Order: sequence, then structure tokens, then C-alpha cells
Amino acid sequence: MATKFSKSYIFSLAVFLSLMFVLSMAFTPQDNFLINCGSTRNAIVDGREFLGDSNKPGSGFLSTDKSTTLSNPDRNSSELYTTARVFTSSSSYGFEIGKTGTHLVRLHFSPFSSQNFHLSSSNFSVSVHGSLILSNFRAEFTTVKEFILMVDGIHLDITFDPLGKTGFAFVTAIEVFSAPIDLIVDGGAKSINIDGVQEFKNLPSQILETVHRINVGGSKITPFNDTLWRSWVPDEEFLAIKSSAKIVTTTQLPNYQKGGASKEVAPDNVYMTAQEMNRGNLTMNSIFNLSWGFPIDSRNGVRHFVRLHFCDIVSLSVNQLYFNVFINGFLAYKDLDLSLLSYHVLASPFYADFVVDSDHSGVLEISIGPSDLSTSLRKNAILNGVEIMKIVNPVNRKTASKKKHIWVLIRLIVGILILLCSAILVILVLLKLRQKIKKKTRRSESNGWTPLRVHGGTNNFDKNLIIGSGGFGIVYKAILRDNFTVAVKRGVPGSRQGLPEFQTEITILSKIRHRHLVSLVGFCEEQSEMILVYEYMENGPLKNHLYGSNLPPLPWKKRLEICIGAARGLHYLHTGSAQGIIHRDVKSTNILLDESYLAKVADFGLSRSGPCLSETHVSTGVKGSFGYLDPEYFRRQQLTDKSDVYSFGVVLFEVLCARPAVDPLLGREEVNLGEWAVQWQKKGSLKRIVDCRIVDEIKPASLKKYGDTAEKCLADYGVDRPTMGDVLWNLEYALQLQETETRDPATVNQSGAPEIVAGVGPSNGDVSGIRTSQVFSQLVTNDGYRRQGSEFTSTDTSSVVLKDYSIDDGGVVRSSIPTKISEYTRRITTKDAIAEMDHLGWKKGHVFDHSMDRILSFALLNVTGGGYRCFPKI
Repeated sequence: MATKFSKSYIFSLAVFLSLMFVLSMAFTPQDNFLINCGSTRNAIVDGREFLGDSNKPGSGFLSTDKSTTLSNPDRNSSELYTTARVFTSSSSYGFEIGKTGTHLVRLHFSPFSSQNFHLSSSNFSVSVHGSLILSNFRAEFTTVKEFILMVDGIHLDITFDPLGKTGFAFVTAIEVFSAPIDLIVDGGAKSINIDGVQEFKNLPSQILETVHRINVGGSKITPFNDTLWRSWVPDEEFLAIKSSAKIVTTTQLPNYQKGGASKEVAPDNVYMTAQEMNRGNLTMNSIFNLSWGFPIDSRNGVRHFVRLHFCDIVSLSVNQLYFNVFINGFLAYKDLDLSLLSYHVLASPFYADFVVDSDHSGVLEISIGPSDLSTSLRKNAILNGVEIMKIVNPVNRKTASKKKHIWVLIRLIVGILILLCSAILVILVLLKLRQKIKKKTRRSESNGWTPLRVHGGTNNFDKNLIIGSGGFGIVYKAILRDNFTVAVKRGVPGSRQGLPEFQTEITILSKIRHRHLVSLVGFCEEQSEMILVYEYMENGPLKNHLYGSNLPPLPWKKRLEICIGAARGLHYLHTGSAQGIIHRDVKSTNILLDESYLAKVADFGLSRSGPCLSETHVSTGVKGSFGYLDPEYFRRQQLTDKSDVYSFGVVLFEVLCARPAVDPLLGREEVNLGEWAVQWQKKGSLKRIVDCRIVDEIKPASLKKYGDTAEKCLADYGVDRPTMGDVLWNLEYALQLQETETRDPATVNQSGAPEIVAGVGPSNGDVSGIRTSQVFSQLVTNDGYRRQGSEFTSTDTSSVVLKDYSIDDGGVVRSSIPTKISEYTRRITTKDAIAEMDHLGWKKGHVFDHSMDRILSFALLNVTGGGYRCFPKI
């Protein structure tokens, strides 16, 4: 019995001593203010004591008595969130700082209803030491706002300002404590942008607001297990392709080295787990990237601080792991060698800091992939943790200014202004004359562009005329002098953010014109303004007619026609020039509708020229919108026109289901629309997820053809996806099936148009293996051109054949074409065909060399009216 007692005592003593050792090594901040707001008692949370501010000494931090204390009626709430302090006028908390330097400020907001106060409807601003950190803030659910900032004085004020006459502010708890000296250091961060990688200076002087703190490959870390009482969440929901990553863990504690990361920078658990490349089912030479997408503030001019944590827990020896790091498609770190940076010690924590600009996508993308220095057997990349913080105030903290003799300085300045007034007037006149000369020069060099009075058309950019906004800027409705209505997209005045997209849009839209592409009316780039002027689309984005608004639902037939129009526009982009153009941002908000619901593709700021004839793809950084991105492009950073096809496939399901491409509020399986819809399509139960407002009006044959087309667009690999011409053909066929009487699907297939699919069909008789691009070698009218013909077929062995055709004196094609194809193609009227030819630039007597994927209907329609007699090479 004594022996058992002795062993138990020794074990307890060992545990106690270990705990005391850990506690002795824990970080103890010199300044440590913890306030339990609105409470008369203290609260112990995660081993820390929060002082109630309704009694001393906690009440000494309040600068005013004009406040109200509320109690949370929910008795199951956290001990720290049982009360709140409400302010109906500007009020502050004041803290005496013992040591200047970097501090952490955490504001806790837990809304509830009590005493006629509904805290979720509050609206207020928060300032720290005179700097605005929260503007028009409303806490609709429990949240913690964390800020890291420099305190350079002996006093720190946190001020709450209610907005509006009946507005109020509230706070549940406050934390203010000193940060470790190595948490934020100057000289280590790199600025990543289109100009390359540059050093970012004065980082400690910025105010940083925490947006994401991610434990990559690990589980959630609570404040109790973090040296600075932070929360870390798993990375699973942010991974672009979950199957491409593999979790790796270790039980060995990190080998912290002087000059590297410390336990205060991130806890042990962050460096003991990671994600690495999952190469289990791949060949030796397979190369891909691991990518994460993090939602951020998409406003122009907003910058974010990114800290990436690394710890080599996968290598068996040093100098085996080399990889590259990409942020928003830019190469942030090339040939990263953790062995070199950690003094040739394995499992040694290291972090890298970056500052990046936001783009209109609203997603910050981080990718890692193997370096060219890696051997074929050791191609790998790892990531342990990610921290993303918004730079709230990118300028230095304000310093005290001396006000002595200010009136003397004002008198001197006024006297100088009076003396120079005449000189200023002369300069203004000269500048005005110079601007007029520049305008005349630009007008003469603009190749047909004419000046537009945009400033007056928008009523000096009246806010009441705003019809939308995007990554580039705000869009206004404007009426020009000839009562011509246009849409004016205005960049942020004086900012060069978005300049590449601005120039790309002008370059592309100046060269192309099509009925289903939004036309550019004009542009302006002078006096620090970047303005684009487009034709006005009365009915706005397609997205607004599907969900998120009170507009009436579009009928199924109209939705099909809109998809067909958008497909025609994209098909023209891909095939209308030698290299073609890849849109790169196909989504429902970039498909606009005019007054008659004619669809037009818009927003070409991210577009790129396609690959040359000798190339298969364009290597470029990943750009686009989350939820629509081609996973193959995201993984390999190799862009093709099939990336647009994938995005359009998502749009097709978006049109069918009337829900967003990504909805984080839904269950895990339903978050990504593309993946979710394909699962139902493969089950043969697509009808179960169709928009309930139109499900009864869709004919089964039309839905089947539409679903098959969308599924093929979302194939994992681009080579398995159809071209936009194939997609266009199948959508037109789906519309024909919708317009015909309900019949047996087999009968409809035999009497309808031949199906066009991606790839070569099965071999069967004389028509096997013949692609639609082999239909005709040339088409010529009777204006002197000759026509040589072979035959027309499709990859479907049940399809019809067009043989031995000729052109008569009237320019009409005569052939043995079966009646069923003629009936199918006649549904496109001659008027529509001529209008399409106008946009394509076809002229009388001119033969254009186009691919089969152009518009097959025109060759079969025998359009000869309106002065046109044109047959494309198909």
C-alpha cells in the first residue's frame, strides 16, 4: 500500500513540476488589461482574469458614466458574454501603457436583446488612439475583432462612436496586452505585385486586423492552447482540391532556432502538422500545385499582410526539400530551401511575411509547388500555417505636432498666396490650353474615336446613378447629348490599381465586335481618371434574374436562349482570330441582358490571347472567380479555351438551379454548385435540384440534353471537355427539344439535329471517326467562286449525311440533305442570321475562312437576302 502511494505521489509531483515549468516558460505581457464589460464581477476565462468594469478597479478604465449595462438572458452563454456595456454617445476606455511598442487589441462582441436594446441592430465606429479601425460596424453574431498595432505613447484610448440619432454602440469584453518583440518586425516583409517582389518597410507602424488564422493540416487550436490566446482553424474548407493534399503530423517538438520563429509567433501544434503534396496515385514526373483560396475584402486599394509558417517535418535529411510559393498568381518565393533558412536543422520553424494588394475576385490565393531544383523522387511542397491580416491604416501613426506661432505662419501663407495669385491664374490658363492641344492630338490619333461628354452625362458622377460596382470601380448610368444611354465604369480617381485590366479591356474590345459581346463606346485616360464607356444593358446581370433579387423568374425557354447567346459570344472569342481570346472570368454576373433579354458577355479585364498554333496552352498566373475556376488551370497554371468551357458549365447549372456557384452557408456537399450538380446528374436525378419555379415547364428530353452538356463542360481534364462550338450546338438542340411536342427520346433523337460531342465517336460504317470540322473544304457563292464538296456527318452513327451538293445560279445550296436537318436549321430566321453576319463583319462577295464550330446553321439556311451570299468554311 505504501509502495502504491509512493508511486502515485511521485507521478503527481512530476506532473506538477512539468506544469510549473511550462507556465514559467509562457509569455507574460508587461501590459495586460482584460475587461469584462458591463459586469460587476470578474470572469476567469482560459486561465486569465477579466475585471468587471462596473466596480473598481475595472471602472477606472471608463472615461464616462453615460452608458448602460445589460445582462444576457441566455444563461447558457459563455461566462465572458453574460453582460455588455452599451453607449448612446461617444465614450472611451483609457489604459495607461507601461511599455511602448507593439500591442494586441481584441474587442469581443456578443449581441443579445435586453431592456429594449437589440444589440444586433447596433451601428457604430471604433477608434484606437485616434485611428479609425472599425467603420459602420454592426455585430450580428458573436465575433472577436483582433488588431495588432504600435502604441508609441503612455496612454491608449479606445473610443466607441454611435452612428445616427438613435444609434448606439456596445462591447462585451476588451483585451489590451503587450506583444512579444519578435511578433512583428521591420525589414522582413516583401511586397508582392505586378511589378515583382520588393521590400515592404515600416510594417510595425501599420494597424493589422486579423482576417484568417489557419492551422494547415491540423485541428482547431483554442486560446487556452496558444501562447498569445489566439484561435486557429483547420484549412480543409479553403483547399481548392482536397485530393491533391495529404496531412502529415509529427510527435517531435519543433526545434526552435534563434533568428527563426518562436513559440509566441505560433504554438507548437501549428509546426507539428502540415499539408504536403499527395503523390500516391501519380506518376514520378507529375507536377501540380497545392492551392488554397481565402475570402478577403475585394475593395480596390486594400492591402493584406500574409504570414506563412513552415517547418520541415517530412524530410529524412536536410537539403531534400525545394519548392515555390505563389500568392495571387505571383511568384512570392522561388526555390524555398527550409534547410538553408533554418541553419540546416530539420523540424525548425520558419515564417515568411508578404504584403499583397486585393483584386476584384475577393479571394486571396496561396499556392505551393515543387521547384525545378527538386529531383523526380523528391518533388514535394509543404505548408504548416497561414495568417492573413488586413492593413487598416497603411500610413504611419500620427505624431504630435507643435502649434506654437501658428497664427504667424497663417499670415505668412496668406501673404504669399496673395502675391502669387496672378501667377497661379496664368499657370491655370496655360494648363488649360495644353489640355486642349492634347485632346486634339489624341482625337486625330484615335482612329475614329470621338469625344464623349461623360462627366455631364453622369451628372458629375451622381451616386443616385450608380447601377453596380466591381473590382475595377463603380458603374454609372449615363445619357449622352444625343439621348444615347450608356454604362460608365469609373476607376478610383488617382489610383493606378486595375491599370492592366483597363488596358486589356480597351485592347480587346477595340478589335472585336459581335452581337453577343458588350460593345465599348469609348474610354478616357487623362487627368488621373480611367473611364470605360459601354453600351447600356437595360436588364443588368443574368445573376439578378436567377436569385438574390425580387425580379420575376425567367421561364426555361428564355434561360435557354440566354445561354445560347452567351455561348455564341464566347465561341466567337475563341475562334474569331488566329490565336483566339480566352475570357478567364466567365460567370453569371458577367453575362448582361439588354431590353429584349439578349445575352451579351462582358468584363474582359482578365482576358488573354490564346496559345499560338504551335502551343497547347498559355502559362500564366491563376485569375478568375472562386467557384468558376477550372481546377486543371488552378492546379497547373496552364490556360486554354477549355477553362472558359468549365466556367460556362458552372453557369449552366447556375441557370438551371438558381443558386450561387459557391454558398458557404450550405452543407459541405452542397457548397460547390458544380461538384454537387454533377453528382445529381450522374445519378440521373438532376430534376430534383432544378429551380422549383420552372421545374414543371422543362421537358425531360430538353433537361437530359442540357444536363449532359453541362456535365461534359465540367470534366476534370480540358481534353475531355467539348469546345464552345460543341456546347452551342447542344444547347440549340436542347431548345429544339423544348419547343417540340413531348415524344419518346429515341424518336426525338432520330428526328432532331445530329448531336455534336467532344471526341471521336464509335466506329460504325462509312461515317465513323469523321469530325464535324471535316464537313466542307470550302463554300463559294455564284459570284465567281467555285465550291468543292465532300460530305457532312457527325460522330453520332445514327446521324444523317449531306453529300454531292452544288450551288445554283441563285446562290442556293442544292444537295441530298434530308428534310429533318433543314427543318431544324430553319428555326433561325433569315433576319437573325443577317444580323449575326453584320457583327461578324461578313461582306457581299467575300468568302471567310472559319471553322466548323462557327455557325453551321448559316451554311444550311441558304441565306441570300439582304445583300449577303456568304458561306463560311466549315
